[in-house]
Amino acid sequence: MYPDIKHIKAILLKENYISDADSRAAEAVARDSAGYIDYLIREELLTKSLLGQALAEAYQLPFADLGQIPPSKESAEKISEETARKNRVAFARANDTVVAIASDAPEKVDLQVLAPLFKGKKIRLAYTLPEYIEASFSLYEKPLATRFSQIVEAGHRVAPEIVDEIVKDALVYHASDIHLEPQEEGVIVRFRVDGVLREAGRAPREYYENILNRIKVASGMRIDEHLLAQDGALHFMSGAARADLRISLVPTVEGEKVVMRVLGSYVQSYTLADLGLSEVHRMQFETAAHKPFGMILTTGPTGSGKTTSLYALLKLLSRPDINITTIEDPVEYKMPGINQIQVRAHADMTFANGLRAIVRQDPDIILVGEIRDQETAEISVNAALTGHLLLSTFHANDAATAIPRLIDMGIEPFLLASTLELIIAQRLVRKICTHCRTVVSLDEALSAVPIGAAAARQYFSKADTVYTGKGCATCSGTGYQGRTALYELMNVTPAMQELITKNPTARQIATLARKEGDTSMFDDGVDKVKQGVTTITEMVRVVEPPEKDHGA
Repeated sequence: MYPDIKHIKAILLKENYISDADSRAAEAVARDSAGYIDYLIREELLTKSLLGQALAEAYQLPFADLGQIPPSKESAEKISEETARKNRVAFARANDTVVAIASDAPEKVDLQVLAPLFKGKKIRLAYTLPEYIEASFSLYEKPLATRFSQIVEAGHRVAPEIVDEIVKDALVYHASDIHLEPQEEGVIVRFRVDGVLREAGRAPREYYENILNRIKVASGMRIDEHLLAQDGALHFMSGAARADLRISLVPTVEGEKVVMRVLGSYVQSYTLADLGLSEVHRMQFETAAHKPFGMILTTGPTGSGKTTSLYALLKLLSRPDINITTIEDPVEYKMPGINQIQVRAHADMTFANGLRAIVRQDPDIILVGEIRDQETAEISVNAALTGHLLLSTFHANDAATAIPRLIDMGIEPFLLASTLELIIAQRLVRKICTHCRTVVSLDEALSAVPIGAAAARQYFSKADTVYTGKGCATCSGTGYQGRTALYELMNVTPAMQELITKNPTARQIATLARKEGDTSMFDDGVDKVKQGVTTITEMVRVVEPPEKDHGA
């Protein structure tokens, strides 16, 4: 556990990690030290690494950043789970010295109890954050299926305990979605990690009815409804594991399938610096965002990080003298200092109706969760014309396609030309695991590309260094850990405005954008491959070369 707010505050202020004003702002919204720290990190006033260093300095211990270099399964096997949990320690080995890594003050760690486990070895103490110690205990966890069997054998609260184990595992692996898929022989549990689904375990079918009822009751759904789709939400808390879950339930021929969108702190903590923007793209992004009015659109398919990008932008723009209001379906990220409205169709609070109300609330910046129809598009354009900065998402394959689609929805070309400032297209790719990243030859990298290798080859030369992940315990053998975005940013320049008034095709828009120096998502992907951020295989999985290069 963290020290109380008083001690945390004293430590951070003494070494000037934060200002007194920052501390007062955090205290105003925090009920405990965890809330105090969450505020400072969320507002980018502090990082976890700096927090760990500050506490380690106060304890006169070295800081072990287990968030960057987690302990290995081999080191965990040197001691029992009971010993690790009881003493809240993890271990690392450096030659003849054993490093005991704890999240408590030194006087609370009894090294004498640990000494018999490492006879003949020196034991040094290091400090790490409590959540990193908690995460290290996952190294002792048995597979989900095994834990399900143990829960059933114990026979206490089977359904609640199974749900708890599933969600806690999802948080450990930083899953963005949890799928519960009923089949004749059992219930398949799958996690979407870094954009890719993988099976996590199988739950017994005979308890699925109780599991469903547990989820329905907790998320505010009807337990007597089995033939209609339902949506709900719940706040999950179990020990140190906390997350907001958005629940979707649909009937299938085998039963009701559940998908839980996980909105854990690791999902909500993105800032503009974390998005993977190049320096040129970041400057374009910030320049457009600081204009007093106009429209910024992010485009891409569901799950491509559009809303995350816009919320990172809101973090940059949020100030006490700015009125920011959003209307979303659903509100995924809760941000202090921002007025957030949830779409409620049954109460006639649609995007269009909500947007009409917002413009009467003296806003400076408006975020519309998605432009779905002509009515919302028209009100959005009018809001951008009348002195507001409007941010929204829009479903289009790339930046150039967004303009003809909006015109097809009934928006006058001259109005679009007057309001659009920036169109962003993006896709998410997995990042190579930094713990097992290794250099490979270009031919070897291209041989792993199932489709598009020939088109991709022209963007690389033998002199380029490319990488892959071998697979290790840190990345669960996948070779990837975390995700970043590939971007295309299209500025609406005077020449682009003139073209828009002529009702152009997407090809004409893309051609002009390239002439004016805008790069494609594929070009951004090539740069990230050469930087060692992702692989050619992963890049080609989500984006294609610009149309002029197809078949090369």
